Amino acid sequence: MGSLIKACARADASVMARVPSLLLVFVAFTHYDVAGEEVVSTPKPLKVLDTIMNPSYIPAEEKHGFYWKKSAITTLKAKLRESKNTNKAKNGIMFIGDGMSVATIMAARTFSGQLERGLGEESVLEFERFPYTGLARTYCIDAQVPDSACTATSYLTGVKTKYGVVGLDGNVTRGSCHSQLHKANWAPSIGQWALEQGLDVGLVTTTRVTHASPAGMYAHSSERNWECDADVPKECLSLGCRDIAYQLVMNNPGRQFKVIMGGGRRELLPNVSDPLVKTVGRRVDGVDLTELWHVDKVEKNATHQYVTDRNELMKVFNSDDLPEYLLGLFKDDHMDYHLKAKDQPTLEEMVEVAIKMLSRSKRGYFLFVEGGRIDHAHHDSLAHLALDETVEYSKAVKKAKLLTNPDDTLIVVSSDHAHTMTVAGYPSRGNDILGTVDTALGDDRKPYTTISYANGKAASIGADGKRVDVTLSQQFMKSKFCYYNYLREAGHREFSFRIEAAIWGSKVEDLTDTTVK
Repeated sequence: MGSLIKACARADASVMARVPSLLLVFVAFTHYDVAGEEVVSTPKPLKVLDTIMNPSYIPAEEKHGFYWKKSAITTLKAKLRESKNTNKAKNGIMFIGDGMSVATIMAARTFSGQLERGLGEESVLEFERFPYTGLARTYCIDAQVPDSACTATSYLTGVKTKYGVVGLDGNVTRGSCHSQLHKANWAPSIGQWALEQGLDVGLVTTTRVTHASPAGMYAHSSERNWECDADVPKECLSLGCRDIAYQLVMNNPGRQFKVIMGGGRRELLPNVSDPLVKTVGRRVDGVDLTELWHVDKVEKNATHQYVTDRNELMKVFNSDDLPEYLLGLFKDDHMDYHLKAKDQPTLEEMVEVAIKMLSRSKRGYFLFVEGGRIDHAHHDSLAHLALDETVEYSKAVKKAKLLTNPDDTLIVVSSDHAHTMTVAGYPSRGNDILGTVDTALGDDRKPYTTISYANGKAASIGADGKRVDVTLSQQFMKSKFCYYNYLREAGHREFSFRIEAAIWGSKVEDLTDTTVK
């Protein structure tokens, strides 16, 4: 190996000159430690070497160097052909994948490719095709690891704030009603800016519409958990502090939103039986906010529709006479995971309906879209569900691209924070991303999963203090959704993780001057 490295170091300059301009060629050698000694990897089982790692599994064209050079040149030429779009955007769509870390994106693209019977690693999610990519630092002004409340305030208002706070600046004290009522602390959102310039506004989420991320569009709350009046302390209610659901329906800018879709019906309904939707709300003030939403639209002499399931939404979508306002609340709590859902629209379908409605605005629109259940699946160490939710999120982005004109519509795709999920080990090409590593065992001679979480409820340490064999776990073998972890877990629930969030952008330079703050 040493002689090979020396030979490479003496490579003739004429050979290097033949390498295409801007083309970087990376050659991987065996790992060496600081002393120069070869690092020996865990021996691979013979069965693996004879089957999974057989070269026949590698696409034939990928074995040839010219394939990769041609691929690189094709990519470079495509980038060089791209022209800068200096138009002013009439419309803006912001997609947030809650908890969608870079590792999640890698695993989801592999998962997506394997769903299509491919090897997986070569697959691309829709937003990865966007021409612009960047990273955003995510933190609260008082916390290293952010939550969805302070991050929503940051990317929707441009103001960083404290952990657990929505739509307020850092002068507030979390849970302080006095801080919330002081309007000098309010941070207006891009939704409000858009309305002030005559644009239509909508929001779509797979979480409760009162949850932290969508709340950043319309609410000013010193406590993200004050989603309905039952959550707000009595002394705060007596001072006039309004819960997030009330702010959505009765206060500006929320009451002006043309489209509101997601879960969280219970936060808007009183805690009495409702035979129409067969649900009991959580509100203790006796107020039915869906009825107040209806009354408000009647007073505006505006056509409107309230829907509670997919069939009702599709009737609206297929109607020749769309309403001016649409409220869709499809679950009492968060919307179901896509793999478990019944009678509820997909994120892709909700985005399609929202764009159809908002596109009628002659002055343009701003739409906020959240794939929020990626985050929840990660919190519960449910990798399968997290990856599927990410694939559904990608489908929604694709639908938005198909329904809009890149000359006048800016689409931004990003995340608010990461999770502790990681992809590790040395699985072979095309190995099931949700399975165990097929090429090696751990140092304890037990299998381990490709995907693992640094903490969470999926503990993998037995009563004897040793790591359990995950492949012998009944939950691993029988559950369609649970994929347990290689590393020891630190607690019952997996926590968010701070990492730079990736951002993808379409080609329009910015939203109209009057809406950019």
